[in-house]
Amino acid sequence: MSIPTSQRYYALDVFRGATVALMILVNNPGSWAHIYAPLEHAPWNGCTPTDLVFPFFLFAVGNAMAFVMPRLRDGGSSAFWKKTIRRSILIFLIGLLLNWFPFVRYDATGHLVAKTFEKLRILGVLQRIAICYFFAAIIIFYGRTRGAFTIAAIILLIYWGICILLGSPGDPFSLEGFFGTHLDRIVLGSGHIYHGEGVDFDPEGLASTLPAIVNVIFGYLVGEYILQKGKNWEMLSNLFVAGIILTGAGYLWDMSFPINKKIWTSSYVLYTAGLATIILALLIYTIEFRGKRGAWSRFFDVFGKNPLFIFALSAVVVKCYSLFRIPDGISADGNPAFKGLGAWMYDHLFAPTFGMLNGSLLYAIFHIIVFWMICVWLDRRKVYVKV
Repeated sequence: MSIPTSQRYYALDVFRGATVALMILVNNPGSWAHIYAPLEHAPWNGCTPTDLVFPFFLFAVGNAMAFVMPRLRDGGSSAFWKKTIRRSILIFLIGLLLNWFPFVRYDATGHLVAKTFEKLRILGVLQRIAICYFFAAIIIFYGRTRGAFTIAAIILLIYWGICILLGSPGDPFSLEGFFGTHLDRIVLGSGHIYHGEGVDFDPEGLASTLPAIVNVIFGYLVGEYILQKGKNWEMLSNLFVAGIILTGAGYLWDMSFPINKKIWTSSYVLYTAGLATIILALLIYTIEFRGKRGAWSRFFDVFGKNPLFIFALSAVVVKCYSLFRIPDGISADGNPAFKGLGAWMYDHLFAPTFGMLNGSLLYAIFHIIVFWMICVWLDRRKVYVKV
């Protein structure tokens, strides 16, 4: 079953592409010590604009699933399982290899040594996307619309209950009190967990991946509704209403289950899914109903043509910077000091010219422009990397 041309939504492509562009922006500041507040994650509870990017991408994954699920159902269970398993494993492995890349590092003496598996982080952004895609696809394929919605609600309620029952008494939603912190340490081991919080804690951990599945399901439900209703004012009005209800429900739930990206609380799922629905409705109104297209929409659209590929490529390029060491003065012990290419660019080009904060932001924008040019080049040659 194909979607008629009249029912294709350019707004969905723009939404997906904008999300990819924002992921590149927030992942590549010139300096992690100099970031404008909206471009930082909330320290713990709360939600900044940056905290919307990842759930919006999962929501976009669900939107795209609404287009392909009819074809998967037409192909039967065998074709569904083959495609779903293959795609999930491939995305997970790409994410794992990105964590390991560039496979070597400089030691204290300045020599290149191999990165060992013992210190390899197992989970990450692409790994979570793979897991969420896999389970959301199964739930949607067999549960259909009503079943998927029911299972999504059950997941959010069960996750809330488990966090309270298995978390530290009196403080189940803290860094150390969250049950998922201990689960990851037991299952994955300290060496395979993210240490960005100063302790063994993975923001893409096993437990918090469960509610993230619901972001994909909500994205699918919204996408399916848009396709079924067609381009009319009733559809658009209902999208706004649904978005407001979900956002409000998440805000109310925050009173007992704080909105928190790092442990991906159920309130955070509702809140972000609601905002994603509202923003998508605004894009549909602007692009599909008012016909307001132009350079701004084309800019984001090309990012959505190769979303996973360009996200992975951006990570590869930036990680390669560490391999190019540039002499940079003398260290405290009197020996020559070196900086990676990325740090050198920020310290010697962006920060001196634009200042610490603006330079850090423009460093990230520079990378968006570079990868946009790659996206345009691929699009003009009709090269679309399917994962």
